[in-house]
Amino acid sequence: MTRKWTLLGAALLALCVVSVVATVALDDDSAATSTTIPQATPEQLAAAGLDKLPLAPQSERVDLLAPPFSNPTKITNPLFPISNLHSAVLNGTVDGQAFRTETTLLPWTRIIEWPKGRRVETLVSQYVAYLDGRIEEVALDHYAQDDDGAVWYFGEDVFNYEDGVIADREGTWLAGRDGPAAMIMPADPQVGDVYFPENTPGFVFEQVRVKAVDQTVQGPRGPVEGAIIASELHQDGSREDKTFAPGYGEFFTGAGGDVEALALAVPIDKLPGPVPAELETLASASSTIATKKQAWRNFQTREVPPRLKGVMDDALARQSAFDVAQSALDLQLRYRPPAEIDRERFDLWARRLVVDAKAGNATGVTGDLVVLEWIRDRIAHTLDPVDRARINSQLVRLRTSMNDEDLPAAAAVAAQTSRLARPQPGSP
Repeated sequence: MTRKWTLLGAALLALCVVSVVATVALDDDSAATSTTIPQATPEQLAAAGLDKLPLAPQSERVDLLAPPFSNPTKITNPLFPISNLHSAVLNGTVDGQAFRTETTLLPWTRIIEWPKGRRVETLVSQYVAYLDGRIEEVALDHYAQDDDGAVWYFGEDVFNYEDGVIADREGTWLAGRDGPAAMIMPADPQVGDVYFPENTPGFVFEQVRVKAVDQTVQGPRGPVEGAIIASELHQDGSREDKTFAPGYGEFFTGAGGDVEALALAVPIDKLPGPVPAELETLASASSTIATKKQAWRNFQTREVPPRLKGVMDDALARQSAFDVAQSALDLQLRYRPPAEIDRERFDLWARRLVVDAKAGNATGVTGDLVVLEWIRDRIAHTLDPVDRARINSQLVRLRTSMNDEDLPAAAAVAAQTSRLARPQPGSP
């Protein structure tokens, strides 16, 4: 999988995806046989400028044949547990700037037809990346597991953003339309195994070789055993190492000084009990920075995921109310349902939009609105139909205000919108 950071509305896309799922019937016999995965010819590789890559011989490949997909959305592979990875936060640095991603399993599936008329139902995972606090990329990734336990990648819808506007769709591909499905995690990876997570020359192309297995890595709760390390070869000939850990999936990626590492995931990092009062204080818009700093000092008597500690320390040092609240909500993921946290995130980004609008930051407001639209897609299924209609209406009004370049109107609408998604007692 290409690094997401390398480089209209989210709502319309979500509606399109849902409509596709609703109108395509799954053929029960179509996924019952094994399929030979088409491979690029030397001529295709040369045409895509990939003929000089040091590709492994097919004798080392474990992704040339796809077993049947009898229950494709039940993904049990511990090294790519997307079925049970409801929400994950990763962070790091890219080009010297803070990098953050949110990965969320969406509540719908998508049926994808690939060669020989096979229709495979896939899970859809939403990936949202932020660079220096602003939206950088969104991707909807499609995954399914074969009957042997390997996980396959069926494509992604990619939206690369600049100044809150879609700059391009580079990296978008779909199995069946653009090329074959591609293995993203073997059922039982062994040292020396080779597979292509993306296998469409001219669109996306990567080779992965497993370098080490049975590794122990430091996770949010302490040591995690059974991780693997893989070397990923990109189209431009560059390489980077990736670590995958049981219960987490993609755990660490590093190359050339850039880092993307898992900070927290649920349900694997979930804790019992109510949200600690200190995290409530840190997320509160009414608490002073001095009160928040004291709350953080008090909270650190508990176990804090290492990659979130530094982020909160930095946010408090900069006295960034938004970043402090965002980090507090990340920590609250351990105690509250992901959809409830996303409702709070929706409220937080709506309040940020108000601040950006009052500051005359038009590009900031545009990006804030995009984030609200994508978060709405994550929480829509949890909302009362009336509340959902209200939020959709407010987002349309916000889009209209931005099209009219009316920042005061956008601020007024966002102030009303922020209250609509706030979790109510007893909400899911």
